[in-house]
Amino acid sequence: MKAAMVYRPNSATSREAEDYLRDFTRRTALTLEVLDPDTSEGQAFCELYDVVEFPSIVALDDAGKLMQIWRGLPLPLFDEVAYYAAGSS
Repeated sequence: MKAAMVYRPNSATSREAEDYLRDFTRRTALTLEVLDPDTSEGQAFCELYDVVEFPSIVALDDAGKLMQIWRGLPLPLFDEVAYYAAGSS
């Protein structure tokens, strides 16, 4: 499994997203894949998983099937995301 955060750098919510990413890694020793929806890779990811609100965290199984999505603020608890992110480390 894996988890990815999609957010726009230099946006109104980028500070919350960056703080979350930093604190998540410090507390869990896990990392999330980070995607910018304004890049071609990020845009394709957003279209595939219907991500329309930022920041969003998307959890996928090993085959790429959507398991869970958290849209917008507030962001989910670290424990909720760590379950999925642990599969990608």
